[in-house]
Amino acid sequence: MKNKKIETKDTLEGNAQPLSFYGLGIAPKIIEKIGQLGFKNATPIQHKAIPIALEDKDFIGIAQTGTGKTMAFAIPTVQNLAKNNLSALILVPTRELAFQVEESVAKIARPFNMKTVVLIGGAPIHTQIRALQQHPRIFIATPGRLIDLMQQRKIHLDKVGILVLDEADRMLDMGFAPQIEKILKVVTGKRQTMLFSATMPSTIVRIATSYMKFPVQVEIAPPGTSAEDVSHELFIVRREKKIEVLGKILKQYRGSVLLFCRTKIGTKKAARAVRALGHRAAEIHSDRSLSQRREALEGFRKGRYRILAATDIASRGIDVVGIELVVNYDLPEDTENYVHRIGRTGRAGMAGHAISLATPDQRQGVKDIERLLKATIPLSVDEGSSLEKFDKPQTVFSSRSSGRGQRRTYSSNRRRR
Repeated sequence: MKNKKIETKDTLEGNAQPLSFYGLGIAPKIIEKIGQLGFKNATPIQHKAIPIALEDKDFIGIAQTGTGKTMAFAIPTVQNLAKNNLSALILVPTRELAFQVEESVAKIARPFNMKTVVLIGGAPIHTQIRALQQHPRIFIATPGRLIDLMQQRKIHLDKVGILVLDEADRMLDMGFAPQIEKILKVVTGKRQTMLFSATMPSTIVRIATSYMKFPVQVEIAPPGTSAEDVSHELFIVRREKKIEVLGKILKQYRGSVLLFCRTKIGTKKAARAVRALGHRAAEIHSDRSLSQRREALEGFRKGRYRILAATDIASRGIDVVGIELVVNYDLPEDTENYVHRIGRTGRAGMAGHAISLATPDQRQGVKDIERLLKATIPLSVDEGSSLEKFDKPQTVFSSRSSGRGQRRTYSSNRRRR
């Protein structure tokens, strides 16, 4: 059905008082489990979305990464499934995100004896077919593998009563629109649809008007804005000097570092260079097998690797608390990916920092990011090097976005944030 009205709820930009899970309509058994998992307070997206979802309403959640979106749909999904014999389908863009979502959802689903299954490419399909024969109630899938299973008639979606589109804008950016529409047309029964996205492009609006029933829109931050607890910094660096500047940055920050590169070849080279500097580093990109990517991510999470070099395939698939620094070794090809990248730091109430290395010919790319952020990124200078500038016409940078000094020198005796 088209041209449905989208009701907009008030935007939450921060709360003076902690938000509680009580009073949202959550069943006592789930409240108890939430407490056992260590969740004391609800995040804004959880506080707004859960009561709406528990009423079986369709909704669109606009929120950045690290805001607690997974529990915002996991809790109502499990509670709503407990009332019937239907199943739930959760679509995600990447394999890494599928495993992380399944890990969170399973913790809530186990007390209700609900089985979960992960359906992704890069893993043996016959193993997944055997898992489907165990009658799981919750499917977490990437669109490509789900379509394969549908075509082989190994999965039937006629009993799907809840459909979740997680990181919907990312799935569309990755070219999954045809698969998503095909899935939406198959899951035609009486269904509740929950859509989560960091941005609100026109394709999301079209899906909402075509396949959702008067969805309530819950917006936690304006589309395209970055995490509030992340500060930004920019270096103008000639390409051949990037590793040298990166080495100085890595001496300043002693915590975990997520290093984003534009290509898989560039990621390999950056990881190799970082290891040559004496740092423990792993890499994630499309040339790595699923087991290699999982080992890299798990090693990064547990501290075996201090630095994780990644392409944008990981910008939505890394759920690691405590990442101190995100370095954009290459500016993202898609400007909106800047927000997704830096959303990996500054999570769970912790402060984070993002440093971008732009070459002199990338003036327009920086301007596009600043336009997205609605702020100017402070410019820092590599001590011991001549001041690099953008190719003409030049841009004057200020520090009004962070309240810090206008131009700063990056030296070994500078106090680490």
